[in-house]
Amino acid sequence: MRASTASPPPGTRAAGLLGRELLDDPHADPAAVRAQLADIARLNRLFGGTRAVVAALEPILRRADHRGAWTLLDVGTGCGDIPHAVAAAARRHGIELRTVGLERIPEAARLARAAGLRAVIGDGNALPFPPRSVDIVLTSQVLHHLPRPTAIRWIAALDALARRAVVVADLQRSRWAMAGVWLAAAALGMDRSTRKDAVLSLRRGYKKEEMEELCTAAGVSAKVSGHRWARLVAVWEPDISHQLSAVSHQQTADI
Repeated sequence: MRASTASPPPGTRAAGLLGRELLDDPHADPAAVRAQLADIARLNRLFGGTRAVVAALEPILRRADHRGAWTLLDVGTGCGDIPHAVAAAARRHGIELRTVGLERIPEAARLARAAGLRAVIGDGNALPFPPRSVDIVLTSQVLHHLPRPTAIRWIAALDALARRAVVVADLQRSRWAMAGVWLAAAALGMDRSTRKDAVLSLRRGYKKEEMEELCTAAGVSAKVSGHRWARLVAVWEPDISHQLSAVSHQQTADI
């Protein structure tokens, strides 16, 4: 993403300029929300969105120095499909994930709860959790809904919340992907709203260097990688050493 505040040329990502998606509205019709989230979960399964997130976390899960119970927060969890997949991967490494989803759309939160996820109504702009209180923090296909300054604040806030890992997954902007998702969604019999919003989501998506720039602006050092079917994932392990040093210093002062 360019640092310039000038209007971007046609075809570049600009969330506020390219239109409005159904899931931008927390008061959207519940039936439409249910239909679109079911379609998104299906697209994630078929076209790699879920696999990309799991693959980003696998190395961290594999080399974990602590097994047992961990916590995971998914910001903008939708129907909770990705946290379930991550929990299954964690179990293969001897880690039991306690998953929580944060959602501002009430119908989405109800769907996540029905699928067995603990879901909290809230907003990524005001995360209702203290710093370093969650092992893994995840957000998938949410960042492209945000203006650039808000996206940077979110990344910094997710970093401050996590103890072990942060994953920010989104869509990689490309014209072939826009055409492909329209055709695929039509062939799969998905709702017209899903087809329209899938294309718009890709138009609002990122290039790899733009995601890297957002992470740098937020003060985090992330590994950003592209995956098949226009998926883009940033993953990093938060630097908690300075915070631990501060806590240690305070404890010494209190003795």
